[in-house]
Amino acid sequence: MGIYLNPDNDGFIQAVRSKIYVDKTGLIEHTNELLNTEQKYVCVSRPRRFGKSMALKMLAAYYSRGCDSRELFTGYKIEEAESFHEHLNKYDVIFLNMQQFLIETRGQDVIEYLEQEVLEELLENYGNLLIKPALGLAAMLRKIYSKTKKKFIFLIDEWDCVMRERQESEEMQKQYLDFLRNLLKDQPYVALAYMTGILPVKKYGVHSALNMFWEYSMTDQFDFEEYTGFTEAEVNKLCVRHNVDFMQVSDWYDGYRLRTFRHIYNP
Repeated sequence: MGIYLNPDNDGFIQAVRSKIYVDKTGLIEHTNELLNTEQKYVCVSRPRRFGKSMALKMLAAYYSRGCDSRELFTGYKIEEAESFHEHLNKYDVIFLNMQQFLIETRGQDVIEYLEQEVLEELLENYGNLLIKPALGLAAMLRKIYSKTKKKFIFLIDEWDCVMRERQESEEMQKQYLDFLRNLLKDQPYVALAYMTGILPVKKYGVHSALNMFWEYSMTDQFDFEEYTGFTEAEVNKLCVRHNVDFMQVSDWYDGYRLRTFRHIYNP
């Protein structure tokens, strides 16, 4: 296991052991259906505090070869799915927190630093298969795939932080979007790419967007509606369990009306 390649399941363990945990593992059954399809590029856009990062930790715990999560998911919704055992801890996962990379580079080349960090872990795991190091992350992953036929799952948190926090640098934004597109689009090693952020995937200036992604925003959520934020039924159940006045909680946190589940709470 590594920091970026095949992370462990510690983040999700902390969540399920917390005093309050709401079962969102049904999301995994849906992402299992998207694996290795044209719909495998997922971007979930939500405001802050909607559980986007927690969803990524859950997906990493489920897919990553770097841990054994069979017992961790026992008793949760995903255990009932037919696809549960088929994909459990079967994939190489690359987990990227773009906010972390942006902070740690402190004005240096974010992409260069990211590639350096991930390449180092790939070489530790697959260096014996490579005659010479590849130039760049995408090239390295193509070589690994050609040798092993193993596909990767990409989990990218705060994908849009470069766009939000480096608004003055169009060149940096262009380089970043080029990097993501080259890393993910039409690459044989991609089984799933799941990104989260605040901003929508769109066209920035004259530069083309990441048009291979299916975007699930607040206005177009489709099957992802119940997996970010809390549904009214989930909040009601929590209030009963913890002896909290539901109407008061509703006044505080019921700020969103969606198509299927109607009231979605954002704590």
